[in-house]
Amino acid sequence: MIGRIGSIYRAAAAAALLFTSLLPAASAGPRIDPAGDQRAFQAYFERAFPGVALDDFANGPYAVNKEMRKQWEEIMQFPPYDFALDDGKRLFEAPFKNGKSYADCFPDRGIGIRQSYPYFDLRSGEVVTLDLAINRCREQNGEKPLPYEVGDMAAIDAYMASTSRGKPFDIRIPDDPRALAAYENGKKFFYERRGQLNFSCASCHVQAAGRRMRGDILAPALGMLASFPIYRSDWGSMGTVDRRFVSCNEQVRSLPLKPEDEAYRDLEYFLSYMSNGVAIAGPGTRP
Repeated sequence: MIGRIGSIYRAAAAAALLFTSLLPAASAGPRIDPAGDQRAFQAYFERAFPGVALDDFANGPYAVNKEMRKQWEEIMQFPPYDFALDDGKRLFEAPFKNGKSYADCFPDRGIGIRQSYPYFDLRSGEVVTLDLAINRCREQNGEKPLPYEVGDMAAIDAYMASTSRGKPFDIRIPDDPRALAAYENGKKFFYERRGQLNFSCASCHVQAAGRRMRGDILAPALGMLASFPIYRSDWGSMGTVDRRFVSCNEQVRSLPLKPEDEAYRDLEYFLSYMSNGVAIAGPGTRP
């Protein structure tokens, strides 16, 4: 028991050290160093899980727990997201009423581009996620936007992600004050405590990564978004990044934001940039 308590304290101390290393030095003013943050972030998880290859972090709890990995390997014989892939391909290729399609809205006709999202759009001065880009494509072509968390959006996400499997995250942060501010806002959201339980995203996915909470093994934050969208058994359906952000806020008894809120987009920007080099593995499955 003493040894277990000691290991928990060591994990908490290491996570606190990571958080401190990502904060700007008080004497140096508000210095923002995304590349330095990324090195510290990835090094932390490499030390915490020395037997896990970088790309395997995309598999979340299945990468850090042997028993869960066995279950996952059995599940993957008949992946529960296959139906979403079929639907997503059909929806992606279906023409709009004006004769155009999603392919007309994206570079490389939307194939093999998931690893570059989200990106910071210098013209609009905001973070653009893949889901936001999908709905803007629809609106530009006279179609109604899709709900962001489930359904057709998750299916289109699944298909587009599948065409990028094996391609590492390649998120860029332009040397622009607005882009740096968006990155910093995402980082702040990740480490800021909220809700009645007073948890931050980092409380579960840095400090307690790989540990059990109720019936779940908590996924490391590194590579967390590489397998989205995901099929969760407790949902019984597919869900997007927004669905997971909303449900996490609800689980810590915090009032969730609306899907694609600027804060959620900045959070996705931060987490995806922290995972640069981790290969896209979506769609995925979780307990």
